[in-house]
Amino acid sequence: MTIKIEFTCVLSEGVHARPASLIEAICNRFRSEIQWHNARNGRSGNAKSALSLIGTYTLMGDSCCLVLTGDDEAQAHQELSDWLQDEFPRCDTPLSAQSLPQQHPLPESLRRLNPCCVAGQVVSQGCSSGRLIPLAAFDFDKPSGLPEKGPLEVERTNLQQGLARLVKTLQLQRLDNEETATAVLDAHLSLASDRLWHQYLTESVEQGKSCADAIVQTTRHFTQQFSASDSDYLRERVLDIRDIGFRLLQEIYGETCFPSAGQLTEPTICLCEELTPGQFLALDKTQLKGLVLRSAGTTSHTVILARSFNIPALVGVDTDALVEKLHTEVYLDANAGVLITDPTEAIHRYYRQEARVAALLHEQHSIWRDRPACTADGRHIDIAANIALPIEAAGAFDNGAESIGLFRTEMLYMDRHSAPSESELYAIFCDALGPAGDRSIIIRTMDIGGDKPVPYLNIPPENNPFLGYRAVRIYPEYQALFTTQLRAILRASAHGNLKIMIPMIASLEEILWVKDKLQEVKQQLREDKIPFDESISLGIMLEVPSVMFIIDQCCEEVDFFSIGSNDLTQYLMAVDRDNTRVEHLYNSLNPAFLRALDFVIQAVHRHGKWMGLCGELGGKTSVLPLLVGLGLDEISMSAPAIPAIKSALSQLEYEGCRQLVNQVMNCRTPLQVSHLLAQFRMRQHDAPLITAECIALDSDWQSKEEVMKGMTDNLLLAGRCRHPRNLEADLWAREAVFSTGLGFSFAIPHSKSEHIEQSTISVARLREPVAWGEDQAQFIIMLTLNKHEAGDQHMRIFSRLARRIMHNEFRDKLNQAESATCIAQLLQEELAV
Repeated sequence: MTIKIEFTCVLSEGVHARPASLIEAICNRFRSEIQWHNARNGRSGNAKSALSLIGTYTLMGDSCCLVLTGDDEAQAHQELSDWLQDEFPRCDTPLSAQSLPQQHPLPESLRRLNPCCVAGQVVSQGCSSGRLIPLAAFDFDKPSGLPEKGPLEVERTNLQQGLARLVKTLQLQRLDNEETATAVLDAHLSLASDRLWHQYLTESVEQGKSCADAIVQTTRHFTQQFSASDSDYLRERVLDIRDIGFRLLQEIYGETCFPSAGQLTEPTICLCEELTPGQFLALDKTQLKGLVLRSAGTTSHTVILARSFNIPALVGVDTDALVEKLHTEVYLDANAGVLITDPTEAIHRYYRQEARVAALLHEQHSIWRDRPACTADGRHIDIAANIALPIEAAGAFDNGAESIGLFRTEMLYMDRHSAPSESELYAIFCDALGPAGDRSIIIRTMDIGGDKPVPYLNIPPENNPFLGYRAVRIYPEYQALFTTQLRAILRASAHGNLKIMIPMIASLEEILWVKDKLQEVKQQLREDKIPFDESISLGIMLEVPSVMFIIDQCCEEVDFFSIGSNDLTQYLMAVDRDNTRVEHLYNSLNPAFLRALDFVIQAVHRHGKWMGLCGELGGKTSVLPLLVGLGLDEISMSAPAIPAIKSALSQLEYEGCRQLVNQVMNCRTPLQVSHLLAQFRMRQHDAPLITAECIALDSDWQSKEEVMKGMTDNLLLAGRCRHPRNLEADLWAREAVFSTGLGFSFAIPHSKSEHIEQSTISVARLREPVAWGEDQAQFIIMLTLNKHEAGDQHMRIFSRLARRIMHNEFRDKLNQAESATCIAQLLQEELAV
C-alpha cells in the first residue's frame, strides 16, 4: 500500500541545503521509503537524502507530493502531515533583507510551462538570454606552466616595472569608466600600491623566486588570510586580491602567456566559479547578458559592477549541475531567481513578451528621469534616494533622484575588524559627492549596535536589540568613533552639499549633547585651519514616538526632520515587524500612525522647518496621495522606484490629496483607510471601466497562459495595475475553482483583487482559438475589479455578459468589430457601464 501527502512548497528560497537537511532528518525517523516528487518539473528524490532533495530543484510555489511506502507509513503520514503544516513553513531561517532580496515564486503563467530551471540568489535583477559560456579563471592554488626564473637583477627589474605599469594601467582605465567602475578601480589601485603587498613580492624575489612564483605565492598568502576571516566583507575581497595578482602577471609576461578569461562573440550568459572585477570590466558589455556564479557576495565588487551595468546576476548556483548545458541557449531570469535551460517554444515566447513589456516600461519611465518632481498643480516635493554605499550615488541620480535623502553609514562599520579611519570616511563621502554636483546628500550617522552588531565594539547581545543600545545611545561611550565620523563629514562638506542626520533620537538631552560635540569638532577644525561648511544643516530621524511630544522644542534645536516610517510604525504600535505572530499589526495605514504623522508634520511646518520621509512607505505609489496630502517636503526611497513615483506624482493635485487626508483622519481601521485610498485613486484618474488601450485585436497569443500574461501586462502598461504577476495569480486562483470558458469560443476570466489599481474590463480577440479548460476560446473578456470598490458590480457585470453572449447577434458584432474603439463602445452600450 502507498500513501501520498500533497502540499505546496512555501519556502521563499525553495529547498536548498538548510531545509533539505531538516527534511532528511525527520524522514529518517521512519522505516518506510519516502519519495519527494516535484510536479512542476517532474523531478523526484529520496526524502531521506539531502542531496537528493536539493536535486529536485523545488522552488517556492511548486506543487509537491510525498509518497510513503512501508510498514509504518500510517504513523509517518500523520507525523509528516503535521510537520508540513506546522513546522515546514518555518524550517528555513530567513536571511537578512540587507544581504538578500526577497525571492518570489515563479509567475503562474511561467510555472505552468514546466520550465527546467536551476535556482540561485538574486544579486542583480533583470531578464536576459544568451548562450551559456564557461569562463575559467587562473588557478592560483594549482598554477601550471609558470615562466622560468631569470637572473636576480632581471627579476627585480621586471617586478618593479610590472608594478609601475599595473598602477599606470589602472589609472588610465579609471579615466575611461563611469562612476561605479571608477570606485572599484580606485580600490584596486589602493591594493596595487599597498606597501605590504610590495614587501611580500619583493622579499619573495630576493629569496630567489621568479616574478611569477612570487606573485602566485603572495596572492595565495593574502587570499588565505582573507578567506579565513569571520567577515563576509573581507572574504568577498578575495577576488580583488586575485584580480590584482593576475593583472600583474599579465603586465610582466603579457596576455599571450596569461590570457584573459574569454572573448565574447555573441550574446552570452557567463558561467563561472567566480569572476574578478577586472575580468568583468574586460568583458564586452554589448555581448555580456548575464552572470551565473557559484560564489560571490552581495557586496563583492563584481556584483556591484553588475548592478551598475544592469547585468542580471545570480550567485550561489550549483555550476556543476549546468555542465551538460554549456554552449546551449538559456534564459537568466534574475527577477524570479532562476536560470532556465532547454527552453521550449512556449518559454521563448514568454520571454519575448517579457522583453517587449520591459522595453515599453523603460520608455515610459525614462521621460521622468530628468523632469522635476511636481504635482499637477505645481507643488514641488523633493524625490530623493536611499543609499548605503558611495558607489550607489551615481545610479540614484541616473534614476532621477533630486538628492540623497538617506546615506546609511552603518555598512561602512560592519563586516570588518576595526572601525574605518577618518581619512577613509572622508574619501567615501567625497566619492558620493562626485556625481551629486550641487544636489544635497543627507548622511545619517552610524546606526550600529543593537540589531546591527559590530564585533570590535564588544557590545553584549540583547533580548530586544531594536529597543536597546544602538545609534545615538552608544555615542557617549564611543565618543572617539562619533568624533571621527563628524570630522570626516565636516571635512567632506567643503566639497559639496552635505547634511548631518542623527538616528534614534528620543529626547532633547540627546540633541543638545550631539550639538555640543558637533561644535567641539568644528572648533578643532577651525584651529587646524581645515575648511568645512560652517552652516551645515543638522537634522534628526523621527522614529521614536517620544519626539512627537517635544517637537516644538526639537524645532528650536535642529534644521530638519526625516520620518523613519519602518521604525516609527513598529515603535508606535509596539510591534516587532519580524515576529510573524504579530506582524499583521504592523500596518502603516493604521489611523493612529497617520494621525501621528499629520500632527507632527503640521507642527514642524508651523516652526518653519522641513520634514522628509525615508522609510519603505516612500516608494509605494499606492500611498503617495496620503504622503502628498500630509504635506511632506521630501520623500526618499530606493532608486529604482523614483521614475514611477515621479510619474504618479505628476497626476496628483495637492488640494485633492489634502481632502483625502482629512477623510482618513476620521477612519477607525486600516481597512477603511485602504478603501478610501482605492476609491480616491479611481476617482483621481477618472478612468473608464472600458478603454481601447486595454483591448487587443488579432493577438497571436497561442495558449491560455499567454492570454492571461498578455492581458495583465497590458494593464500594467496602461497604468491600471502595479503588480501584474500578483493579479495574474488571483485570476488563476479563480480558474482553479472552475473554468471561465462559456462556449461559443468565448471566455470571461475574472477576479476581485487588491492588485488592480483601476477596475477594468479588458478584451482580447485572438487570431486563432486556444484551449480553455475543456473548451476553445478566441474572444476573451477579462473582468478585473478593485476589491475595495467593486461591491456587487463584479457579479452583475459577469451575469449580464454571460446572458448577452448567449445571443448570436451580440457575438457577431464583437467578432466583426473593426477596431478596439468599436468594441469599447459596444460593450459600454450593452453593459450600461
